[in-house]
Amino acid sequence: MITIPLAIIAAVTVIDINIPEAIHLGPFLVAAPAITASFAGPGVTAAIGALAVAAQVLIGQLHGGLMTANHLAQVAALFLISVLVTVFCYVRDRRERELEEIRTVATTAQRVLVRPLPRRVGGLRIASRYLAAESEAQIGGDLYAAVPCCGATRVVVGDVRGRGLPAVDEAASILGAFRGSAYRELPLPEIVAHLGNVAYWSTRHRADGDPEAEESFTTALVLDIHDDDPFIALVNCGHPPPLLLRDGKVRTLEADEPALPLGLTAPSASDYKVETFSFELGDLLLLYTDGVIEARDRSGAFYPLADRVTAGSAAAPDALVRHLHADLLRHAGGNLGDDAVIIAIAKSS
Repeated sequence: MITIPLAIIAAVTVIDINIPEAIHLGPFLVAAPAITASFAGPGVTAAIGALAVAAQVLIGQLHGGLMTANHLAQVAALFLISVLVTVFCYVRDRRERELEEIRTVATTAQRVLVRPLPRRVGGLRIASRYLAAESEAQIGGDLYAAVPCCGATRVVVGDVRGRGLPAVDEAASILGAFRGSAYRELPLPEIVAHLGNVAYWSTRHRADGDPEAEESFTTALVLDIHDDDPFIALVNCGHPPPLLLRDGKVRTLEADEPALPLGLTAPSASDYKVETFSFELGDLLLLYTDGVIEARDRSGAFYPLADRVTAGSAAAPDALVRHLHADLLRHAGGNLGDDAVIIAIAKSS
């Protein structure tokens, strides 16, 4: 790329020296530092600017002397523009470094907050993927975690209403409560009630400083996948239902009595009904957030998750997650309107 501004300087200099003095091509030299700033740093831009000024001085010396008013004006203008372009390049590079640092911090925070699920937990094989709506801010209100508990693997997946730091704060509170309560081995309704109270009091605590806090809530699924029994037990708090893939067919695990999303009330364990569904060897369980099913294509059509799960059915969870990740981005044209989580779980033999 550096050959382009060098070629401009050489061509303008040679042509200007060999044409009548009444024709001035020197002003075209400003293109060299301007083009350089689009791909190089301030050091290279300054060097090209200096070379362009030197070329303008040479042209002036060969065309009647440097001290003529016209040549002095051209040299001064080129020098000033080169300095301005170099300063702009410096400010741009500094801004890009700051943004990169912010991205690094955001990515680190995301990994601490929503840690990647292990590939194996007990007798389960797990694959997960977090898709950020904006590459510049890879952190949001979607959450998930898995812990061993009560002869099962306890899993939570949820989606905090809203985005930004309030959503991150809410997600952190719920995940901290979920992980911190694992050692207590609470029954499923009690752990959901615990999460609901944490979400409720967290939003009430923020209500004074955030007028939207009172309208905050979190949809969530909390489920136990039992180690020795062929079923799962779950409580659905207003979250999109899981999908079960068995023998190439997809079944939606709809709850008969879904509960309210977390954070709307201060609940008790009696507010939650545990529902059970068959989950056997060879089955694949798919958990997700609404950023998946609400992704739209150019025509405005939602992503048909159930159909795409069947099309991409595979024995391994990681293969299914890879397929859905790539297919979802193709459907949405590479830009998701909301953060999205995809989790596939299978029992090992």
